[in-house]
Amino acid sequence: MSREEIIVEGTLKPDGTLELDRKPNLSPGRVRVILRPAAAQTSPPLKEDWFQFLQNARKKMEEAGCYFMDEREMQAHIEWLREEDRIDELLREADAQRQKPEQP
Repeated sequence: MSREEIIVEGTLKPDGTLELDRKPNLSPGRVRVILRPAAAQTSPPLKEDWFQFLQNARKKMEEAGCYFMDEREMQAHIEWLREEDRIDELLREADAQRQKPEQP
């Protein structure tokens, strides 16, 4: 028995019959048919690169009312993130406690 396998696409008709797109190149005899919906047509390739995509996305977001920081605001935000706070103090204290040798 041959283990030959081919894939032939076709159309499933409302009455349950199959119309194949081409004649299968198999020896006559029993076959097993596995039906799967054909993948939807893929969209045509994009005509923009990733940078153009980002520019277009930002433009659409700005048109929708989204706010973006300017250079000065961004720098101020970065400096604010780098400022030390109570959590930094607690982490330093915890590290110091961990590094102390245990006393007998």
